[in-house]
Amino acid sequence: MIAPTLHTARLTLRMPVLADFGPRAEFYASDRSVWEGGPIDRRAAWRIWASEVAQWSLMGFGPFAVDHDGAYVGEVGVHQPEGYPEPELGWFVTPEAEGRGVAAEAAMAVKQWARTSFGWDRLVNYIEPGNTRSIALALRIGGQRCDLPGTEPGDVVILHDLRAL
Repeated sequence: MIAPTLHTARLTLRMPVLADFGPRAEFYASDRSVWEGGPIDRRAAWRIWASEVAQWSLMGFGPFAVDHDGAYVGEVGVHQPEGYPEPELGWFVTPEAEGRGVAAEAAMAVKQWARTSFGWDRLVNYIEPGNTRSIALALRIGGQRCDLPGTEPGDVVILHDLRAL
């Protein structure tokens, strides 16, 4: 299974390719990755990225690479690694794409795709409490805080009701 190609008003969401790994490795090497267990080295970043991309063939969903005007600007998708209670909507954008609505636009497209493709009623976000930007984004795109279990103690869990789309 490979990712379908989705289009929004400004973005193309597609299957990740090897060339997309560089920006993710840079992210994981930087202080921006503190909410994702970083900073970590390139080898550890590879294991995370490769396992996320592999979910397409194993589970039928995973990260979409996000292109804006032909340039890679991040990844948004659904993942459910071992130990996650349910599928999570997640995002990563490059520094150049931050604050431009890219993650929100792509996440809305992924939510609709998940509803249409799988008939799922919901997706969640598991977010560390200090990651206020991701919490704000999750709420801005229609999520609601809830008391579902997270993946780590103290996680902020945000529920997206896909039936409302």
